[in-house]
Amino acid sequence: MKLRHLALAGALLLSACGSPDQGKAQDATFGQAEERVVPRDAGAVKASFAPVVQLTAPAVVNIAAQGVQTVRDPFWGQFSQPTGSVGSGVIVRADGIVVTNNHVIEGMSDIRVSLADRREFPARVLLADARSDIAVLQLTGVEDQLPTLRIDTSETQQVGDLVLAIGNPFGVGQTVTNGIISALNRTETGISDSGSFIQTDAAINPGNSGGALVDMDGDLIGINTAIFSRSGSSSGVGFAVPATMVQQVVSAALGGESAVVRPWLGVSGEAVTSERARELGLDRPRGLVVTRVWDGGPGDDAGIREGDVIVSIDGTAVDDQGGLNFRVGANAPGESVRVGLLRGGREQTLTARVERLPGDASLERAVVIQSGALTGAQVLALNPAVADRLGVDPTTRGVIVGAVARGTYARERVGLRTGDVVIEIDGRAVTAASQLNDLQRGTGITILRRGERVSGTIR
Repeated sequence: MKLRHLALAGALLLSACGSPDQGKAQDATFGQAEERVVPRDAGAVKASFAPVVQLTAPAVVNIAAQGVQTVRDPFWGQFSQPTGSVGSGVIVRADGIVVTNNHVIEGMSDIRVSLADRREFPARVLLADARSDIAVLQLTGVEDQLPTLRIDTSETQQVGDLVLAIGNPFGVGQTVTNGIISALNRTETGISDSGSFIQTDAAINPGNSGGALVDMDGDLIGINTAIFSRSGSSSGVGFAVPATMVQQVVSAALGGESAVVRPWLGVSGEAVTSERARELGLDRPRGLVVTRVWDGGPGDDAGIREGDVIVSIDGTAVDDQGGLNFRVGANAPGESVRVGLLRGGREQTLTARVERLPGDASLERAVVIQSGALTGAQVLALNPAVADRLGVDPTTRGVIVGAVARGTYARERVGLRTGDVVIEIDGRAVTAASQLNDLQRGTGITILRRGERVSGTIR
């Protein structure tokens, strides 16, 4: 089973094709959800979604983007050719603010947006956030007030609620499909390490990327972004970025930010398995066991310790690192969160003030090792900010490998690869790139590779 983004993309010299890439319990703090009523007779079953469609469809747009990509061919060599992408978007402000997926417009220089009434506008990117796969566009030349959808961040949705997916599947034009919310808070999807997605069985296909997932009130509750599929077409397992994350990116864009600032708690952990739950005396597997706490970080200041089991943030259950990252990241730096945890079999709640990740996220400090066994390896000392930017656990300490030149001893004999994190040399912690200079044969080295700790000796 492959995870696929939903934009239609491909070189314009070729035929367009799909571009492959790969419940939340009601929180009492949000108030009580209104009573749900199931159909009681045939007449109720025949009821139409038309009123919701009439309310929402005018605010859903089609996006066509074009750019130029560099191609390396063994026969023709390196050359450039045009590339394009077709997707969907949602107008969220009447002066032409549009939300779509980052992968719809990434690398594109010419973006055009078509409304449901066939009007067309050029657009520029205000902010593109790869981590959430959300981009915010500004339409240019807008003179009238455009139809919009309200971003509903109340998080009162429940599994089983009816939803509509509206977008531009396969580039055929605006299309509406219906289904239900199949699951909430999906984190182990491979889409993002800081995402918590709405899963739906509403039919969504390539071209639906950036389209709307709306509830029966006509509110935007998510942006459709990916599907699990063997064929590339809908198999009833689709994922949408929740409105909470969408609103965060929109707010950053409208505030003039060049990037989304996600605060951190300064802790990382492992999901509680059935075996670990028995060891901890839990009635069932839940939460994540804290394995690292950053000295002086928000979690450390709040009193979180290694071995604690974090079970909730602000009353909402978290069961893995992705869920924790999402719940913490939905706040603004400086805000306080309530951390529910288990310690010694007893439940307690701590208050932590989440903050920006410390350190400089710039990659310009990378250096190339000039001597010793690791000569030719480009490396960069990690801090939480740069680690987060590179998709590494921000609590990881070490030196990350950015690139290793072919034919070098570091690549061919030591076996270093891009993304490896050197954490120890001869048993001593590595915190600076200079520690990798002049290493000789016989030196012990420990790296993290895709989360796994690997130790060996340079030969």
